[in-house]
Amino acid sequence: MKIVVTSVFVDDQDKALRFYTEKLGFVKKTEIPLGEMKWLTVVAPGDPDGVELALEPAAHPAVGPFRKALMEDGIPFTSFAVQDVQEEYKRLQAAGVHFTQPPVNVGVVTTAVLDDTCGNLIQLAQQHGG
Repeated sequence: MKIVVTSVFVDDQDKALRFYTEKLGFVKKTEIPLGEMKWLTVVAPGDPDGVELALEPAAHPAVGPFRKALMEDGIPFTSFAVQDVQEEYKRLQAAGVHFTQPPVNVGVVTTAVLDDTCGNLIQLAQQHGG
């Protein structure tokens, strides 16, 4: 068993697609219209068959309170692995991305947290050692 699709809830799928592709560097994999919404996924560049991230509409009534609580408490919705958090932090800051937490080294991992502009905090994480 393995994970093939995971998701984040977004306020606006088109805005999210622009952010996740133009700012974070993901690549659109799937876009299937489903009425007012769509099945929309992105993947890591260079890994077209890797785990897909679905940019899910945040329309369900339970999503709003859940995301609001996470944002208020500063809890990231999900985490993305990066090779070098400091370099990603510099690159993304230069591209106008807002971080709620600059890089912090906690021993086995260095993390930073960004606001995806679509209702989520996203953690970037660099593991150290084996």
